[in-house]
Amino acid sequence: MTTSPLADLASVVRAAQQRGFVGDAPAGDAVDHARGFAAGLDAPPERFLDLGSGGGLPGLVLLQLWPAASAVLVDANQKRCAFLRDAVEALGLDGRAEVLEGRAEALGRRSELRGGFDVVTARGFGRPAITAECGAPFLRAGGLLVVSEPPLDLDPADGPERWPAEGLAVCGLAPERTWATRFRYRSLRQLAACPDRYPRRVGIPAKRPIF
Repeated sequence: MTTSPLADLASVVRAAQQRGFVGDAPAGDAVDHARGFAAGLDAPPERFLDLGSGGGLPGLVLLQLWPAASAVLVDANQKRCAFLRDAVEALGLDGRAEVLEGRAEALGRRSELRGGFDVVTARGFGRPAITAECGAPFLRAGGLLVVSEPPLDLDPADGPERWPAEGLAVCGLAPERTWATRFRYRSLRQLAACPDRYPRRVGIPAKRPIF
C-alpha cells in the first residue's frame, strides 16, 4: 500500500504552499500558529467551524489537537475544497470533518449551520468587520469567534480600534480576551444569537462593513 503524500500535517502544509493556498512560512511554524488558536480556550469545543479554511489551517490542525471534536471546513474556492477533502481523508479525519464549498454569507443562512457551533476560527479571513459579520451567524449563544491577529509591529492598533464593542454588538458579539504564543490571537463572545438580518447578501459585508 502506498503512503499518501498528505499523510501528516507538515506534508499538508507543504502541498498547500505549492498550490498557493497558504503562505511560505516553514511548515512547523504554520502548524504552531494553528495550534495557538486553542491556547486561549478553557476547553475544546464539541463542534467548530473554520472560516476560509483554504489549505486547512487552522482547521485540520485543531481536529488533530481536539480528538473528540467535529468540524466544518468552509471555503469558497472549488480547488481548495478538493484539496481539503483529500487532506481530510489522508489524515483519517473524514469521520469528524465536513468540507463545504460556498460563500460564508450564504452558508450562514442555512438552518443546519446557523447557531450550530461552539467555536468559529478565522485565520486571515478578512477585515475585522467582515470576519465578525460572517462568523457570528454560525455561533450558538455563548460561543466564541477566535481569530489570529497581525503582529504588533505590522498593526499597532489595539483591540478597541480593530474590534470596537459597539460595532461588534450589532451581530451579538463582544470582545473577550487576547493571548499570545509566538503569535497573537483574540476571542469574541457571542452573547446572544446573531440577529436575523446578518449575514447580509454576498459581497455586502465587504462593501458596507458594520464598523
